[in-house]
Amino acid sequence: MTDTWLKDERFEAMVAYIGKDDPIVPKETPKKDAPKKMSKNALKKAAKNKGKKKEKPQWGDGSKSKGKQKAAAKAKSEVVVPPPPKTPKGQKKDMSGPMNEAYYPSHVEEGWQSWWEESGFYKPPEPSTVAPDASKFTMVIPPPNVTGSLHLGHALTAAVEDTLTRWHRMRGDVTLYVPGTDHAGIATQSVVEKMLMKESGVTRHELGRDAFIKKVWEWKEEYGGRITHQLRSLGSSVDWSRERFTMDELCSKAVVEAFNRFHEDGLLYRQRRMGNWSCALKSAISDIEVDYIELEGRTFLNVPNHKGNPKDPKGRYEFGTLTEFAYPIIDGKTEDEKIIVATTRLETMLGDTAVAVHPEDPRYKHLHGKFVLHPFTDRKIPIICDSELVDMEFGTGAVKITPAHDPNDYQCGMRHKLEFITVLTEDGAMAENCGQFAGMMRYDARIAVEEALKENGLYVDKKPNKMRLGLCSRSKDVLEPMITPQWYVNCSGMAKRSVDAVKNGDLKIIPEEHEKTWFYWLENIQDWCVSRQLWWGHQIPAWFATTVEEVGSISKNDMDNNDRWIVARNEEEALVKAAEKLQTDPSNIKIERDEDVLDTWFSSGLFPFSVMGWPDNTADLKAFYPTSLLETGLDILFFWVARMVMMGLQLTDTLPFHTVYLHAMVRDKDGRKMSKSLGNVIDPLEVINGCTLESLLSKLDAGNLDPKEVAKAKKDQSTDFPDGIPQCGSDALRFGLLAYTVQGRDVNLDIKRVVGYRQFCNKLWNATRFALQFVSDFKPTQTLLADLISSGKCATRDKFMISKLAQTCNVVNDMLTNYKFGDAQSTMYAFWIDDLCSLYLELIKPVVYDTSEANNNARWAAQATLWLALESGLRMLHPMMPYVTEELWQRLPGRGTLGDAEKPSIMLMPYPDFSSIPDCIDEKADASMAVTKQIIDACRSLRSSYNIANKTLTKFYIKIANGAPEEAAIAQMNDIQTLGKAETVFVNVSDVPKSVGIVVIDDQTTVCMDLAGMIDFKAEITKLQKSLKKMLPALESLEKKINADGYEAGTTAEFRAKNAEKLEGLQKKKVDIETAIENFNTLAAMDKN
Repeated sequence: MTDTWLKDERFEAMVAYIGKDDPIVPKETPKKDAPKKMSKNALKKAAKNKGKKKEKPQWGDGSKSKGKQKAAAKAKSEVVVPPPPKTPKGQKKDMSGPMNEAYYPSHVEEGWQSWWEESGFYKPPEPSTVAPDASKFTMVIPPPNVTGSLHLGHALTAAVEDTLTRWHRMRGDVTLYVPGTDHAGIATQSVVEKMLMKESGVTRHELGRDAFIKKVWEWKEEYGGRITHQLRSLGSSVDWSRERFTMDELCSKAVVEAFNRFHEDGLLYRQRRMGNWSCALKSAISDIEVDYIELEGRTFLNVPNHKGNPKDPKGRYEFGTLTEFAYPIIDGKTEDEKIIVATTRLETMLGDTAVAVHPEDPRYKHLHGKFVLHPFTDRKIPIICDSELVDMEFGTGAVKITPAHDPNDYQCGMRHKLEFITVLTEDGAMAENCGQFAGMMRYDARIAVEEALKENGLYVDKKPNKMRLGLCSRSKDVLEPMITPQWYVNCSGMAKRSVDAVKNGDLKIIPEEHEKTWFYWLENIQDWCVSRQLWWGHQIPAWFATTVEEVGSISKNDMDNNDRWIVARNEEEALVKAAEKLQTDPSNIKIERDEDVLDTWFSSGLFPFSVMGWPDNTADLKAFYPTSLLETGLDILFFWVARMVMMGLQLTDTLPFHTVYLHAMVRDKDGRKMSKSLGNVIDPLEVINGCTLESLLSKLDAGNLDPKEVAKAKKDQSTDFPDGIPQCGSDALRFGLLAYTVQGRDVNLDIKRVVGYRQFCNKLWNATRFALQFVSDFKPTQTLLADLISSGKCATRDKFMISKLAQTCNVVNDMLTNYKFGDAQSTMYAFWIDDLCSLYLELIKPVVYDTSEANNNARWAAQATLWLALESGLRMLHPMMPYVTEELWQRLPGRGTLGDAEKPSIMLMPYPDFSSIPDCIDEKADASMAVTKQIIDACRSLRSSYNIANKTLTKFYIKIANGAPEEAAIAQMNDIQTLGKAETVFVNVSDVPKSVGIVVIDDQTTVCMDLAGMIDFKAEITKLQKSLKKMLPALESLEKKINADGYEAGTTAEFRAKNAEKLEGLQKKKVDIETAIENFNTLAAMDKN
């Protein structure tokens, strides 16, 4: 049978195009009488009579020398891939032609997405037909910002979500996966503002609100489709007919309703409060939109909207210092008595309205009730006593109080009824009440105030100060505490319900370790500031009401007039409510809508039910809400996930989903966050379609990076991708990303590893193409599995393959059920590469090629097993790799002949499930194959150790324990002969030649290979002696150097460690060669006898 395999012309022909990384024939070696050159590893291991380290039979290893392999690889990389034949949109791809001789992702993936989509395969049944108790899987996509494009973090989200969606669909669940995009208020407005300035030189204020909003919509229509193109390329099986945008009519209606219901429930209110203000955005932002940086001391930073610090070469401003200055005491003990205070924000002293001391501090008791004089405004500032704020032991024990610009001072100001003086404008300039500093940007004013204090003799000192600085996560501007009127939502009740939902098990967070974060945030929640001073977004549905006579005389920012804010669903309703409120006729009412918009996360928080048509009781809402799962990144656990849960519980009295799965954060290979500002963002399409290095570098030039960052990013990309990124396809990208989900919280993503999974697609393609030859004349039936199991025709190898198929399926189903995507991926990889391709395909070659009548039963069993393994294996793999599995599944023999159970697409076929067929798992066959594989590995190791040519067959003698091990070796003797390249296999015979190579597997099994006539011992000894003679001078020289006087003192520890390692290697090599010479002499003597 081995002769049949060796003469396999079709297999040899396949090798011609597969190349080094794919299925290939064993390595060609010189004939027996030709001189043989042993590798260094072979010399070492031959000398020890040990086999080579276990090495899997690779599809494509060893057919070419390294030089030829490199040349072939280069030639292969330079092959121009022909354009794929185009399939008319929505039509099924024509599969009647032959398979390509190589795997081209663009060819394989072309056409399928359009056919799947147009055929309605992504849509669930009509909502009215879905039974309330039906098994369902519903999920909404985390809506990416419409401003840009997906990066690899989004691609990981898509891979995980679509794997789950396709898996549930194949399991027979009613499945709905809803796509959508977020309007991204701040980000989108910023992009369009920059575009306007670049193209027209106008600001949004010069353009006007209505015209600006029109421009944003135009931009969204022109550029907003890139994300949907990326999702389609990734194979995401979302129901595109239900695609939503957070500012479309459906979602906007939900936003207005939610705002009104919060108000009606007493949870929404408007108040002047201190909050985070971004001067760059001219808007308030919430606490969770703040990024904090730790300053160890004096630090210089760039600040947006500033002209630059003239004292710093790079124009940066100073932070991380504590400046001390003095206030003159009015009517003090002496004429020049002063009190010293300190601050990290010197410019805010222009808004000081008090100096606080501790009432028990003896140093200042004489100053209780007195005043200090502000040096720049001549304002009298009281000295107050506050034991809550002041620490007598810190600093001077005196604290300047700026109630309008510091959270702690704000509370102090409220306690003492101090004056609140705002000294900053909305863009961060000093206000008109700042005298000589009015109009300066705040950090320019900081410098100017310091100089003025020095001139007045009031400057004391400046010291480095460790501090935490809050930055706007959007603009990276340094945030200012500012008192502004904003809309707030009281979240305490909603937060408690959300905490309880996790504690009582109604809501599950995976991984569980993130429950602590969930509890910490929600148990310490603050009221949510939901208003933003932007134009792009959901304009707040609230109107300020006055009578016609009052217009211009009533301020909407005066909190005494807060009751005049009318929250309504539309202007008409607001007018009616206002007339009722002011007890006048509607014709005498003037209403003005709030110009502010809602926080982007407000509409995103409604997404799971707004996309279903809430607040209307739609068919979709009844059939598909609540959803099943929310899958997203850890970084938006509170930004989005918690808000969805809170809003879902409050507005629908239902959890929006029962499970939250948080995938790892995706970082680059160096552990850095993927960011445009670092130049390390890779577009998924660049991996799917491939791109040149020039394209990657030009993208960096087109960005807004600092020149130094550009240079670093270019260097990194040139090192990582000297030839660009090869075309990998969506399947390889998805499969590679899923492999990373076995890691911890952060994923350090190396694109080159993802690129490597293209080779898996290559192996899958070529192995299946090769295997299809084995079943070209096979006709499957609907009951094939049951027929095979009950036929009695299966050899151990067939039983093993079916058993492995069933076990793999059970494991993958379990892994996907428990969201262990990395484990599911590695299990599928091992099944295809190790069990099916490297083992079973090799074992059945001689069986399938033997068409004699006597072999009919064995041949049918092998073909049936192979067809089942291919067909079920492709269905198992489909959720992870949709394109290539569809392409290969459609090419299996028997398509269109298997009755009603056969669906038009693999994605509609049932997912394999062997849990109800216990006869499939055969523990005896598994154990037998385990023994057989060990013996085969030992045979291969012996052949490799002694450099036996692949076409030279050898005799093996197996000494194995009686009972099941012996029975396995005898039953699978033909399999051992096939993969061990054996002329003959003897099991437990007494007459074993003396001149044998030996591998001891364990205390039960030993494998011997007859070396008689196989090795020219004299020639090998001569070569070893030459090698020994060549390496001895290097060993002696190194020993002399190490033993020389002064070596220890005159060299570094690192240098000595390297030499010690080198010496150990040379000494070991010497021993190995000498032992090998001695061993070959012994074998030569035995061969003569």
